[in-house]
Amino acid sequence: MANNTISLRSLLEKEKLNGINFLDWFRHLRIVLKQERKEYVIEEAVPNEPGPKAPRADKDKFKKHMDDMLDVGCLMLATMTPELQKQHENMVAYKMIQNLKEIYEGQAR
Repeated sequence: MANNTISLRSLLEKEKLNGINFLDWFRHLRIVLKQERKEYVIEEAVPNEPGPKAPRADKDKFKKHMDDMLDVGCLMLATMTPELQKQHENMVAYKMIQNLKEIYEGQAR
């Protein structure tokens, strides 16, 4: 499985997101995240943290979402140009994608 992950991630490493290539970069990102079963992180807003009396399953689900969100956010930042990294470094993955879609809305049509 690790070899598959490495080879798919290489799709993103070939060419960093520079703005002009948003559609290709986004398509590659979705392929990688689908294979890693983390695509939901860029499709769903950050969930509310469960309260202290919430069931263990809810707490575990929230923790997994937060962990996956961190992984995806770092992957996204690592595959951007330094200028785009600076603009997005304080955003979670979901917000990054929303912002990038806004910026490159014309390409995404």
